[in-house]
Amino acid sequence: MRLALRLSLFAIGLASWFAAAAASAGALVEFANLPERRPATLFGYLARPDQGLSALLGPGAPGPEQYPAVVVLHGCSGVSSHTAEIADKLGSWGYVALAVDSLGTRGLANRCAGGASFDQAFDAYAALRYLAQQDFVDPTRIAVLGQSMGGYSTLYAVDRDMVAQYFTERFRAAVAYYPACGAVPPPTFTAPVLILIGEADDWTPADRCREMIAHARPDGAPITLHVYPDAHHAFDVAVLQPARRAFGHALEYNEPAARDADEKTRAFLAAHLAGTSGATGNKR
Repeated sequence: MRLALRLSLFAIGLASWFAAAAASAGALVEFANLPERRPATLFGYLARPDQGLSALLGPGAPGPEQYPAVVVLHGCSGVSSHTAEIADKLGSWGYVALAVDSLGTRGLANRCAGGASFDQAFDAYAALRYLAQQDFVDPTRIAVLGQSMGGYSTLYAVDRDMVAQYFTERFRAAVAYYPACGAVPPPTFTAPVLILIGEADDWTPADRCREMIAHARPDGAPITLHVYPDAHHAFDVAVLQPARRAFGHALEYNEPAARDADEKTRAFLAAHLAGTSGATGNKR
């Protein structure tokens, strides 16, 4: 019963998207969580370049036997149609994308009221291990991408002194959309990081990311920050037009910023997931 309930919660989050594209969507997948972490099973939405909507959106040419991959981490409101759209977009770019449900599997509706948790960053490694075991994924070319809560979980996942310290596996790159940046302790990232954020973001201010980068340790991987003038939190979520407020913060879609962020994300992933590293783990 509990397993069925968790799957139902995840499926509900994608219901509106499946209603429009059920015939060509990706797949719901179930995979093992990390040992001794709960719940024992996680769920996700898997998009592949050679199947489903991603194949229709992509170039259509035959792909390699193994694809690079991206773990996708959702925001504080959980899995949504936007989460699935990100995964399908990544699939159309030539990546296997796994969007992980970190709330529904734990019986949570949202985490927008605050309170940091490392669960999502650990879930990213469970997803990495799952992807690395798939014969259609190149285990040496896996990145992580997250938005808002998923953005700071992405930073936690590649911070050597945070969650990354518990793993020998390494993500090859990390993309964080409007994360809550922190400067204490100074981060040492194990993979190149791209941060995309709005100057007008009053939920996760851009200045905190500037401060974090100023204090980052020099022996870490490089950090690229791009700040969009006049852009608010969730600037890439198309349904947020006109602007609205949630939990006391402004949310608004900004088409020029969203398009540019897409371009920068695509170029960043292409640069860092090109070729093979020659060994699973790609330790830094």
